[in-house]
Amino acid sequence: MRLADSVGVSDPGRVRRRNEDAYVCEPPLFAVADGMGGAQAGELASRLAAAALREQRDDATADPETHLRSSIQEANRRIFARAATDPQVSGMGTTVTAAFVADGRVAVGHVGDSRAYRIRDGEVEQLTQDHSLVADLVRSGRLTPQEAEVHPQRSVITRALGTDAAVQVDSFSVDARPGDVFLLCSDGLTTMIDEAAVLKAVRKSSSLESAARALVQAANKSGGEDNVTVVLFSIADGDQEPLPAPARTSAAPDSTAPTIATPVTPNGGRPVAVPAPPASAGVRRERRVGRAVLVVVLVLVLFAALAGVALWGLSRAHFVGVGEGGRITVYEGVPWDLVGNVHLYREVYVSNLLAVQLTPEERQALLDHELVSEAEARDRIAVYERQAFPS
Repeated sequence: MRLADSVGVSDPGRVRRRNEDAYVCEPPLFAVADGMGGAQAGELASRLAAAALREQRDDATADPETHLRSSIQEANRRIFARAATDPQVSGMGTTVTAAFVADGRVAVGHVGDSRAYRIRDGEVEQLTQDHSLVADLVRSGRLTPQEAEVHPQRSVITRALGTDAAVQVDSFSVDARPGDVFLLCSDGLTTMIDEAAVLKAVRKSSSLESAARALVQAANKSGGEDNVTVVLFSIADGDQEPLPAPARTSAAPDSTAPTIATPVTPNGGRPVAVPAPPASAGVRRERRVGRAVLVVVLVLVLFAALAGVALWGLSRAHFVGVGEGGRITVYEGVPWDLVGNVHLYREVYVSNLLAVQLTPEERQALLDHELVSEAEARDRIAVYERQAFPS
């Protein structure tokens, strides 16, 4: 078994002006880091993480998992120390998902919501678990995976490098076989396209480079709401191509192609005269259409009025969520977004308490999005504020 090929691609996307992602593609080490913190802080955090991993690439011991954990913890120390001494980047952090290939296995180290996947035998397997608010809610049964995909706070992470002096790193190893393709990526890819689209892009591409660019293009075509970073590497034996060949299919029609109807005329193709309907039939038809339109309009008006009353009532409700910079926030309204990034809520109180300062159990209890009064929402936060900031 050997590393056959590898490639890394990063793109700012279609919305963000700056690219706060960084990556490492230096076999046998691969990594993706997605920075956070605003201004240049996120960009600095991700690059500090990538630099720390690169510097220790050659120090791998017989246990790659231990090596990855140590490298990621060193990256955390550097980011935290820089944030503590530079007020301009205070609060910065980054995710990191790293992989090290050795002895027929791939070791993975992971913090945050960037991801690692293995593509094998025509299937995509997510190897890492997201350290995010919605992932916690899915694991606890409070959200379904489908609800998590459209949740307004799906980008809020609960674990990151640089936000605390120490960080818990998930690490594990998986086997690697000839034909496997491994993907590391930032959430700018996974929030824009699903696993089926990932598999399609890889299988249709003739090389890892074209696959990586196809993935970035697909994410941007779906909106490109965040920076997109993709690192791919493939496993092969001495005779195998770097990428698995695209699946062969029978010559069935393309179901996505438009169907063109061919006109058929009776009587051997000769024109057939069709008698015109009487004028009275046209008048009756117009009256029926008019009545139907009136009924539809009245129903829509009634529905809009009821919806307006319901939304007005819900706008008086409040819930606890996570706002800019990961701060615990009280919102007025309901925790839903409409098409076009239209929010049904607004901030009414922003705490200095960060989501990463809470334990998973505390986040689950506080961030359940139960609709309560503003006073009750603030009281719930105050309990944790007193613990985090004793007077």
